[in-house]
Amino acid sequence: MNTVFIALGSNLNNPIYHLEKGIRDINHLSKTRVIKRSSLYKSKPIGPQNQPNYINAVIKVITHFEPISLLDVLQDIENKHHRKRIKRWGPRTLDLDILIFNDLVINHERLVIPHPEIINREFVLVPLREITNHEFIIPKYGKLIQYI
Repeated sequence: MNTVFIALGSNLNNPIYHLEKGIRDINHLSKTRVIKRSSLYKSKPIGPQNQPNYINAVIKVITHFEPISLLDVLQDIENKHHRKRIKRWGPRTLDLDILIFNDLVINHERLVIPHPEIINREFVLVPLREITNHEFIIPKYGKLIQYI
């Protein structure tokens, strides 16, 4: 089994619904189970500011999926939520990002793990801290607590 942390974000068409449904969709994937989830957090958008605030969360999942296969199924879930990739950092119904996958460091053309912006995004670090602990280590970066 693989232990994975996934960030969720939404700022369109009832964001809380999309996050809650996204978590349920992930929990219903084959040989996958959500074992912890953070509270929901409101944050300002990165990039264009002429869009609604985001609702964000982080979940801890155990799964048999390997990294690229998990990316594919998460993107399928985003698509079912009518995610449109029109503008970088633009508004979205559901964004699912793999933050951490076991203790792997991956630099693939489709996937970088840990997420390359993980240590720069409070809307990820705060919920990640909520579901881990003060000693949690982000692969490649070190202790989570030093970034909050």
